[in-house]
Amino acid sequence: MNLAGILAASTSTAVLVEGESDRAAVEALAARQGLPLARRGVQVIAMGGITNIGHHLVALVDLPPNATRTIRIGGLYDAAEERFVVKGLDRVGLRPAASTTPLSEHGFFRCDRDLEDELIRAVGVDAFVELIAAEGERRSFERLQGQPVQRDWTVAQQLHRFLGSKAGRKEYYGRRLAEVLPLDRIPEPLEALLRWAA
Repeated sequence: MNLAGILAASTSTAVLVEGESDRAAVEALAARQGLPLARRGVQVIAMGGITNIGHHLVALVDLPPNATRTIRIGGLYDAAEERFVVKGLDRVGLRPAASTTPLSEHGFFRCDRDLEDELIRAVGVDAFVELIAAEGERRSFERLQGQPVQRDWTVAQQLHRFLGSKAGRKEYYGRRLAEVLPLDRIPEPLEALLRWAA
């Protein structure tokens, strides 16, 4: 993989996230906290899936021979996919094989289910439903709630499913949830990541 077309010339810290919704949420929350990511050389890179982390790590560690910089690397990951992060870090020598050191000490922070779930819990189910209504999508959400498969789910589960039910919706609401999130309820992995990146 060649990140030459992706990596900004000023980048000194790369934050790897699974997808565009994660990138949107991280960037929106950083902006709310007055953390100028680009000015500090921090670039958030959506990998297009956690299974691509190995390729991204190799590309960031093995910059061209004429490169005059070393990139600091961190990111977010889902608990169920920790093995991909461990394998990737081991592969490029950023974490000793068989190490029991928490990945947070290597700049990688774990979400329990995923970042969307962390944001839904932090914002709150009722507030998220109100946000959906304010965005003009209440009927779409109610239709999803009425479908046989989702009918008996909790509202939190229905909201999570709603995010992935239409192209672009997960990214849009990833950003919007980060924009309305009470700053005293920032999910721990997201707060830890931004603290690390700063």
